[in-house]
Formats: sequence, C-alpha cells, structure tokens
Amino acid sequence: MLTRADIDQAAQRTASLLRRTPVLAADSGTGPGQVWFKCEFMQHTGTFKARGALNRILASKERGELRADVGVVVASGGNAGLANAYAAKQLGVPATVFVPEAAPAVKVAKLKAIGATVVQGGAEYAAAYQAAIVHAEESGAVYCHAYDQPEIAAGAGTVGSELLEQVPDVDTILVAVGGGGLMAGVAAAVEDFAKVVAVEPESAPTLHAALAAGEPVDVAVAGVAADSLGARRIGGIGFSVAVRCGVESVLVSDVDITAARSALWNDYRIVVEHGAAAAYAALTSGVYVPAEDERVAVILCGANTDPATL
Repeated sequence: MLTRADIDQAAQRTASLLRRTPVLAADSGTGPGQVWFKCEFMQHTGTFKARGALNRILASKERGELRADVGVVVASGGNAGLANAYAAKQLGVPATVFVPEAAPAVKVAKLKAIGATVVQGGAEYAAAYQAAIVHAEESGAVYCHAYDQPEIAAGAGTVGSELLEQVPDVDTILVAVGGGGLMAGVAAAVEDFAKVVAVEPESAPTLHAALAAGEPVDVAVAGVAADSLGARRIGGIGFSVAVRCGVESVLVSDVDITAARSALWNDYRIVVEHGAAAAYAALTSGVYVPAEDERVAVILCGANTDPATL
C-alpha cells in the first residue's frame, strides 16, 4: 500500500538531488476559480521521472542492494530511461537501458550522452522489458520499473506533497496518466487534502478501462501522446491507489491535447510534450469543468518534445 508516509520518506531521501519546481498562476478566466501550473517539466531530465528514479536507487543503496559494478537496469527508450540513467550517474553507478530496435536515434543518443549502456533488441517494448528482467536476474543489477514499483511511485508522489506546500488550499489536481505511477504518488500524497482527476487520451485509456472492468486490463495504444502515455495497462499500484482515493478519470482527444499544447506555448511560452499537455486539455476542452471558486492545479509533467512541432 502506497501512503503519505512513503512519499514523505522519499522527499527526505531525494531532497538534495532534486529541483523544487515552481508553481505558476494561470491567467484569470482559465477556470471559474484560480488555476495553477505545477512546472514539473523543469525537473532534471525534463520530467517528473527523475524523482522516482532517484528514490528507487537511493533506497536500494540504503538496503545494500546497489552494486557499484553493475548498477541499475531499466527498459525504456523514453523518459524513464533518461531519468534512471541520470540518477545512476549522480550516484556513480552504471546504468543499462534496454530499448526496442525502433527506438528513435535521438533518444538513444541522449541515453548514451548521459553515460548509459544502451542495448537494442526486439520489435516492441515488451521484448526490451523481458530482456531487462533477465539482465537484472543474471547480473544482480537493481531493476527500475518505469512506473509500477512502490519506490518509483513514492518518488513521483513528491510532486504532490511539494505542491501542497506551495498551494495549501488547492482543491483539485489534474494529472496525466499512462502507467499510473505519477497519479498514484500524487493521490497518496494529497489523500484527505485534495481531489485528483486523472486525464487520459481517448486512444490510451488505461485507468478508465480498468475502473470500468474493476481490474487492470490491456488497452490498445495510439495517438499523439503515445510516446509518454503509451502503457498498455495501468499498473497495479496505480489502480489500487485510484480505487482507494476515488480518483476520477476523464478522457481527452488528440485534437484536445494538441490544442492545449499549443495554448501553453502561445499564452505562456511553455513548451511541453503532448503527454503533459493532456492534463491541461481537460480544462481547455471542457471535459473537466471546475465548480465556482474551485482551486485547480495542473501538473505539467514533462518537456521532452520537439519545439519545432509547436
């Protein structure tokens, strides 16, 4: 069970290695009440993922599990891979990152630039995942899941506890959902203090489908945000916390996401990836309509995107 105590412990463990990202008040008229942006896209490596990666690796070191010769292993050619490679470098241990053959060359280059050993193989993420598990078992490297590990989710949850310190009277937090690690961490962090609304692409509704089915189920994944919100199934941690905390799920279209991303650039000169823009799309599209005087925070969780596409 993921609790506020887990998030508080993660915050203490990682504080000296993370940025305390700012909160920006949105223009008046964005919602009936005040709206804030939690600018987590300014975190190390450009996403919230650095929080969970550092917490997972530091906790493993505390338990004596982290070996200096083999370090950590992760399966991800995206934000989780970058975050874990960065965290490993900060702690002076190697990182091995398994990615599919089709992983974009620019992301592979970024991983190598951080210092990670990149192993490409298989047509899909599933093959990279299985290879990473085998590598962890055979080498003794600490395996870091992209989202479905307690320490990963607890680290991500420090976004929520930090936000509560910055905006103590926030009523509702909008957060994009893929595998559910960020949503789970934030919901656990603000439980009994604020409501969490999960925002998902219509083309990758992992939590929405799980809540309807009463359990995590596989969904087809497509759309403009698939590179960061492309999990095929909500994680077990994400599902259990969502049910416990009464997290609501709303769906936004690719058109909504693209429009919200453009609005953030045009109105605020904020550059985010499509997955991060999904959270704001809930407001701009009218899929989520706040009550009068409802105080809403939107977590802008990542900025690893091509600005030329804005």
